[in-house]
Amino acid sequence: MKSDVYVDFDRLGARGLEHAVFYGSCCVEFMERLVKNGPGWRLGWNPQATDYQGLVGGDDWAIELTEAELDDFCRLLGQLAQTMIQMASELMDEEKIACEAESDLLWMEVEGYPSAYTLRFILNTGRRCEGSWLAQAVPGLVQAAQSLKVF
Repeated sequence: MKSDVYVDFDRLGARGLEHAVFYGSCCVEFMERLVKNGPGWRLGWNPQATDYQGLVGGDDWAIELTEAELDDFCRLLGQLAQTMIQMASELMDEEKIACEAESDLLWMEVEGYPSAYTLRFILNTGRRCEGSWLAQAVPGLVQAAQSLKVF
């Protein structure tokens, strides 16, 4: 019987990964579900889940997303992060900026300095929720979003 469980590879470590590879066929099953996390953020992917394959969250909250919602989240987050990098040379050191990006499924905003900014999102579909991350959590979340579905 399969269950929708996320595997936290950051906590598992290399020894657990060797263990999974050793058992052969379970490794494929084992490696398809994961949660990446860091201080203040969580990001997950479970392609075998029926309705909600993605997960985004903070230390004390999370919401599951459809594959399309998660894809948009990762894509828009990447676009916003790239915009902040590009704006660094255009702003004075003491200037803050706010940038927004949206799709039919969600709205996102970054606000702060190009080197340290907060992130907010609002889910525009069905469940209609919102979440946010502090500036110190955003770099890790951005990095994880870039490689979430890549093994």
